[in-house]
Amino acid sequence: MPLYEYVCEECGYRFEVIQKFSDEPLKTCPKCGGRVHKAISAPAIHFKGSGWYVTDYKNKNNNGNGVKRSHHKHTPPENKTPSKGSETKTPDSHPTS
Repeated sequence: MPLYEYVCEECGYRFEVIQKFSDEPLKTCPKCGGRVHKAISAPAIHFKGSGWYVTDYKNKNNNGNGVKRSHHKHTPPENKTPSKGSETKTPDSHPTS
């Protein structure tokens, strides 16, 4: 249930009340009986854990833009298919007919 903050227009008394969304707003001050109105205050919400911002809980392998850095150098894969004309023949290989 939400927590609402009220302020009395007569005596300036500030107080908080836990109310359902369906409850009617309070109209009178519990101290002096004057008119009250809801005050706007900071929400009581706290996000915990990573994932809200890229820079939160920065990993040492992370450069800050969401991309992880690798400590290994990138080497292109070896070309394992022989190119045309680069076949080597051994002396004892014979063509088959």
